[in-house]
Amino acid sequence: MTEALIITIDGPSGSGKGTISQRVAQKLGLQLLDSGALYRLVALCSIRQAVDPDDVVKLAELARTLPVSFKLGSEGVAAFLNGEDVSQAIRLEEVGLVASKVAALPEVRAALLERQRDFAAPPGLVADGRDMGTVVFPNATIKIFLTASAEERANRRFNQLKARGESVSLARLLEDIQERDSRDMNRQVSPLKPAEDAVIIDSSQMGIDDVQDAILAIVDNR
Repeated sequence: MTEALIITIDGPSGSGKGTISQRVAQKLGLQLLDSGALYRLVALCSIRQAVDPDDVVKLAELARTLPVSFKLGSEGVAAFLNGEDVSQAIRLEEVGLVASKVAALPEVRAALLERQRDFAAPPGLVADGRDMGTVVFPNATIKIFLTASAEERANRRFNQLKARGESVSLARLLEDIQERDSRDMNRQVSPLKPAEDAVIIDSSQMGIDDVQDAILAIVDNR
């Protein structure tokens, strides 16, 4: 890990860290770790196999043996499960809600920890998640904590889903985000919080290009 440039971008659900991480990785020619996708893949696999959400042993086993691979292309990161492109399937709201619950389990987090660290290799890595800078890569070169108000994040998600033709409730999306925030920030293992040496960026009033430029400026200054 010490030989590679590691940039961690943590933050709550809907803060835009996934899109920003992809942009920064492509701009700098670095590898990308979408840690949230790993938890979503565990969730999707558990749903498909009808695993009891309280069966911690089985969920941890799924996390350890998950046949997953990623490919970074011009349109972002494609996630593959057993060779099947499940990039769209893991973004379903149902999967996201299960993933948030799965991610709160210490056994699952422990099972995925080394798999995440294995992504760090020269020339470098952009790691997107909730505990990248605090737990997974505590010695990262640059740490960013990207956030936005819950209302703004709900609005962004609402617009995304409406653009896909889905019928959604803004009030329900806001409630889901607030519940997910509470669960992520109050879990016993790896709670969502900025690393002590992280740069905090509030994107509530910023466009995506502005956020990207701000992060690239931080990289240049380092």
